[in-house]
Amino acid sequence: MARRSKPPDTTSGNDVPAHGNEDASLGFAAGPNPRNATAASAAGTEMESNAQGVDTDDFDPQNIHDELPDDLNAAEYVGPYQFPDNARRRTPAALYALVGLGLLSAWVATRSSDTALVNRGFAWGGLFLLALGVYGMAAGRRLNVSDVEALSAASAHIGFPIGHASAQLGWRGLLSRPTWRILLYSAEDPPKKRGLVLVDGCDASIVGDMIEENPEDWSQFDL
Repeated sequence: MARRSKPPDTTSGNDVPAHGNEDASLGFAAGPNPRNATAASAAGTEMESNAQGVDTDDFDPQNIHDELPDDLNAAEYVGPYQFPDNARRRTPAALYALVGLGLLSAWVATRSSDTALVNRGFAWGGLFLLALGVYGMAAGRRLNVSDVEALSAASAHIGFPIGHASAQLGWRGLLSRPTWRILLYSAEDPPKKRGLVLVDGCDASIVGDMIEENPEDWSQFDL
């Protein structure tokens, strides 16, 4: 007489058939509930954010934006604006030179040995960083002339009283020599002349100029 096997208990959701990972009644692969996995992931993210002191309820991705450092943000500065000194380039240039010398020293000290950690790449990298440091030191000329001094030099050069004027700092040449670009108008109302004067930022010498009659029509402003 044949014996019948006892059917599996289907009242518990934790029983998995012994013949595989497939549910015999539904035909789906048995595994973790995706809703539970999503909830666990969200809970873990929220716990991590709370541990770091981040309020996830007030988080807005649109509030993420770039910010200028305080010494370059002219919009929120109160008082006379101080142009950044061109000599700040010498700080990273000195770091490049020091790292380059370190790489060259490591290559010279170990080139006669059979070490696999130091090779000719140290020499080439050291030479490149050293050359970059020397160029940075040469291009980091100090800005000795302020915008007010450049405006005075431009006023003495053009030979007529200045009304409105603006200054812009730029660089010229491969060695990035600082140069002031002074845009100015004569003192008449409306001004009859305008000009552009380039003033060297190291010694206040006049690099170039362009002066002409003012071609702008300001009659619509009732001046």
